[in-house]
Amino acid sequence: MSNTTTITGNLTREPEIRYTKEGQATAQLGVAVNRRWQDRVTQEWQEATSFFDVVCWRDLAENVALSLSKGMRVVVTGRLEQRSWETEEGEHRSKVEITAEEIGPSLLFATADVQRTERRQEVSESESDVSS
Repeated sequence: MSNTTTITGNLTREPEIRYTKEGQATAQLGVAVNRRWQDRVTQEWQEATSFFDVVCWRDLAENVALSLSKGMRVVVTGRLEQRSWETEEGEHRSKVEITAEEIGPSLLFATADVQRTERRQEVSESESDVSS
């Protein structure tokens, strides 16, 4: 089975980058997807907006934080994931978010200047043992 989705919309906030204890980059962003259609009965235009939380990891997270800003139109491809947690008050919460595999600026209404980045070297186990 496949769990891939693609959305195109506008960033609702600046990408927020954080690092795990292990030094893994993660970025969170919000994307608003607008939909417009004409009602067949009334011939009036209708609009609806859906809001999606997007999470990305590692190099993608760092590149997103350096390249994108609030208001930009983006294309996001990723997988839907549900996560659950319990609040301090003991309430159970859950949400569905998109874990991005690819994110890029939409070129429908803009241009982009793409620059290739150097790939980070993953630290091998033997190197991490030396630095400990």
